[in-house]
Amino acid sequence: MTIVLPGERAPARHVNLKLGPGLFQNSNASTSTGRAAPSIFATRAGTLNHSSNGSKWWIESNARRYVPAAQESVIGVVVQKQGEGFRLDIGTAHSANLDGLAFEGATKRNKPNLKVGSLIYGRISLAHKDMEPELECFDAQSRKSEGFGELKGGFLVRCSLRLCRQLLDPKYFLLPLLGSLFPLEIAVGLNGRVWISSQDAKRTIAIAQAIEAADPDAQGMDEDGIRTLLEDLGRK
Repeated sequence: MTIVLPGERAPARHVNLKLGPGLFQNSNASTSTGRAAPSIFATRAGTLNHSSNGSKWWIESNARRYVPAAQESVIGVVVQKQGEGFRLDIGTAHSANLDGLAFEGATKRNKPNLKVGSLIYGRISLAHKDMEPELECFDAQSRKSEGFGELKGGFLVRCSLRLCRQLLDPKYFLLPLLGSLFPLEIAVGLNGRVWISSQDAKRTIAIAQAIEAADPDAQGMDEDGIRTLLEDLGRK
């Protein structure tokens, strides 16, 4: 585990490098030979993390507000219709824009009719400090929905940004445990929001309470603690 401070260089190198929150690429840096060489700098204090293949790098910190990063999945709430698109609350300083055509198979005559309050699972296609973030509801490579789009029914759980990243780690215990105990659908947004849907309200509440209990910013229960919690809930 490497701790970095703002302004420090990060050893992020990969042919398909993707930078997450807390990292910035400066393409104007130069080497001793005078040639331009892109360098990666930290913009916040925290622990430096990367994916198993080293293609995705980010800084984990105790930030409370989500900072958009390109290609990350988020859950937003429609707060306004505007022209051919929508404005969404994704928990950032500014609302995000979602074009009405940014869905699989959408055309000017055939596009989603979203209402204010609708939940949307999307991918950030544009993230810049001087511009409002933009979302798309399809995979960048396949152009298929791949699970993105409107989330109907279910229940929205708010949790820490750290827990959301943990939930997307295949080695983290919580989702495999819940999946072995309950039939469920789940969408994890890296903006501190998790959408869940199960067979009935009792199961949905149990799943929501387990997620909240596992949050490191709350009780931070381990696997044994979550199992005990779910057993207690099952007796009620």
